[in-house]
Amino acid sequence: MSETIDNVMLAVGPNDRDHVERLLESVIAVAGPTNATVYLVHVFTNDEYDQLMEDLDLDPTSGALQPDEMASRHEGVRTPAGRLDELGIDYEIRGTVGNPETEVVRVADELDIDQLFIGGAGRSPAGKAIFGDHAQQILLNADCPVTYVQRE
Repeated sequence: MSETIDNVMLAVGPNDRDHVERLLESVIAVAGPTNATVYLVHVFTNDEYDQLMEDLDLDPTSGALQPDEMASRHEGVRTPAGRLDELGIDYEIRGTVGNPETEVVRVADELDIDQLFIGGAGRSPAGKAIFGDHAQQILLNADCPVTYVQRE
């Protein structure tokens, strides 16, 4: 039985700015040959979203600036979007607000993602136990294959 890859997702976090090229290489290696659509997803924490709305002098409850639109303005998302544009790879930008580890899994399920790409820093087991690890929770809870690209 052969499975096709139609939809891949790159979860772009706040710490991925210097790491995005390595993440993109992995995404492009899959999305290019399969002609998959790439979903660039950024999860804003509640505090981050409220602060951005305040910085823009907008009421967070007004609906004036939706998370998708805010994500499309985010530098961490614009860089990979520009690269995908250059390569002619179809993509969509999605933004959401909430807990990154649960929102990434929820959006991947919602979009029927075939493969999910995430980045992260290597951390010892003790560090994960003390500080938690978003990537580990995503790896454990996602219903699709997850490619983890470790930061250097």
